[in-house]
Amino acid sequence: MRTWFILCLALFLSACRSDDVFRGSVMPETPIPDFTLRDQQGEAFKLSEQRGKVLLFFFGYTFCPDVCPLTLSTWKRVEEALQADAPHVKFVYVTVDPERDTPEKLKTHLAVFSSTFTGLTGDSTALREVYASFGVYIEKVNIAASAAGYLMNHSTRMFVVDQNGNLRLLIDHDAPVADVVHDLRLLLKAKK
Repeated sequence: MRTWFILCLALFLSACRSDDVFRGSVMPETPIPDFTLRDQQGEAFKLSEQRGKVLLFFFGYTFCPDVCPLTLSTWKRVEEALQADAPHVKFVYVTVDPERDTPEKLKTHLAVFSSTFTGLTGDSTALREVYASFGVYIEKVNIAASAAGYLMNHSTRMFVVDQNGNLRLLIDHDAPVADVVHDLRLLLKAKK
């Protein structure tokens, strides 16, 4: 009887971790309004021109001492783990510090992690609209005793937009690489 119970419990638990269930936080399919920002090459990046790809967004800055470089390191491992699926996913890093994050600075910084990552900046009005569309929190914190002058507090989740421009998932910045890859592949399979 005990063996039967253990077997049933194991089957139940494996069903709970189905390969068809997202591991990140599922969002109601919410269209992200179109926007245009500048990438690290100085070229226009228009959201509507990215249709057909799954987009993984993170809002951070190059001077960030902790969460941002850890997230970019995770992205590098996710990109490697995706293998043949990697060209169908676009990794998009939007600055929350346009005062310091010039296209050149973004280019140098992102190249440390991957030459395929896209860094975006723009004027404060355009960036504020994008932050609002995603519901991103940003706060500038002045630090008088520091050579940096200030740091930026900001949202630390990754935002996943599907092939049709809809926000679909929120993923914690410290999510396991396998979970991020799993969710991206699920969206890639669900082409509409």
